[in-house]
Parts: sequence; structure tokens; C-alpha cells
Amino acid sequence: VQLQASGGGLVQAGNSLRLSCAISGRTGSPYIMAWFRQAPGKERRFVAGMNRSGGRIQYEDSVKGRFTISRDNHRNMVWLQMNNLRAEDTAAYYCAAGLNFLSTMSHEYDYWGQGTQVTVSS
Repeated sequence: VQLQASGGGLVQAGNSLRLSCAISGRTGSPYIMAWFRQAPGKERRFVAGMNRSGGRIQYEDSVKGRFTISRDNHRNMVWLQMNNLRAEDTAAYYCAAGLNFLSTMSHEYDYWGQGTQVTVSS
């Protein structure tokens, strides 16, 4: 399974970005999908995740009401819509796919894409 994340960039605080994650390879069954982020010198942290059907979604507290995760299993795509961005959202964002259950823990995910950098200027 390969994950290709894209959509990062440099934006001013208050603006929006939409990250995309394209899933390829073994795509016969949907995966549990999540977005993590990692700022320089900090641990990789959970941002948002969604179960296979999309019926269960979880967000990290600081992004609730601002970020929206979505997926299209037919197109093998996952997105993270990020609104009202803040300077503290600056990080490399990673999409991840898991086989077992929706979790906020990075070690529960089996496949990772390369990071896409999001930089928010204040």
C-alpha cells in the first residue's frame, strides 16, 4: 500500500488548506485512515481519523470545529479540510492507513505517506 499526501503550503493565519491523500496498491478493502502531524522537535501527533465506512470520526481537541476529515472509498482518496488555520498548526502532515481499529496512537497504523508541509504565518 502506498500513500501519497499533497496539498500543503504556506498560508496566512485564518486561511484554509485542503490536504489530499491518494491510496494505491492493495486497495480491495478500505483501511482505517488518519492524519497525523509533526512539528520540528516534537512528537508525531494524531489530528483526525476515520473508520472504514466513515461512520466514526475522531479529532484532536485543538482542531475540532476547524478541520474536517473525509474519504471516498471508490476513489481511494482521503482529505483533510483545514479552516481557520493558526500558527500552531504549522507542521508536516502525514496520512496513515491502519488495518485494525481507529486509534490516536501512531504505532497502530501500518502504512504512512510522506509528509506534506503546512506553514501558517501569523
